Amino acid sequence: MRRGLAAGNWKMNGTGASLSEIEALKAAHPDPSVEILICPPATLVERMSAVAKGSAVAVGGQDCHAAEAGAHTGDISAAMLTDAGATHVILGHSERRADHGETDANVRAKTEAALMGGLVAVVCLGESLDEREGGKTLDVIGTQLAGSLPDAITGANTVIAYEPIWAIGTGKIPTIEQIAEVHDFIRAELVKRYGAEGEAIRVLYGGSVKPSNAAEIFAVENVDGALVGGASLTAQDFSPIITALENA
Repeated sequence: MRRGLAAGNWKMNGTGASLSEIEALKAAHPDPSVEILICPPATLVERMSAVAKGSAVAVGGQDCHAAEAGAHTGDISAAMLTDAGATHVILGHSERRADHGETDANVRAKTEAALMGGLVAVVCLGESLDEREGGKTLDVIGTQLAGSLPDAITGANTVIAYEPIWAIGTGKIPTIEQIAEVHDFIRAELVKRYGAEGEAIRVLYGGSVKPSNAAEIFAVENVDGALVGGASLTAQDFSPIITALENA
């Protein structure tokens, strides 16, 4: 059985004062039945790892470079994240793909680097509104899956996050039927490529997940958790989402 994962992506938010939210999460979920992950900005990874140490809260990065080291000003390697206490890293988020021109090939190379560095890769996929309205969603997701994932992934080292770009931070959300269609498609593609291991790879939903809609989303087959943006910034908002996943 795949264990649920409630992951929070803080994006470019948070300072040292925000670490009190981790203390609150630790207190609210001392022994959760699901995994909890927070991916803060790079400036907080080491400090958050220290605060979360010994608790059920794991800490991850928001990106890593494909190279182990080198002349890449402003970039961070998988080894650096591991050294700072991270156990996971988000890769291929639509904001990275759009703002930094990342291709499927870039995401695949970064995923390979993350796995080599001992990190769990959270690989993001998603279609634009034009692609959704043009009936191209499954074609887009299939292409991203094929191009972004290395051959050597397992349920232990890789998580897939489906995030329709048009639903990220907009308050809009696909219908339950649309979420189910894409998650079922992703599962089928994973099994087709990776065999039985494809059943072990968790698939998260992301895009305007809130306490008010989390339970309904988690009831969908092949939704193994969520990658949450704004609602993960405070324990008050994120904790009910974790609880909804535990009750799913």
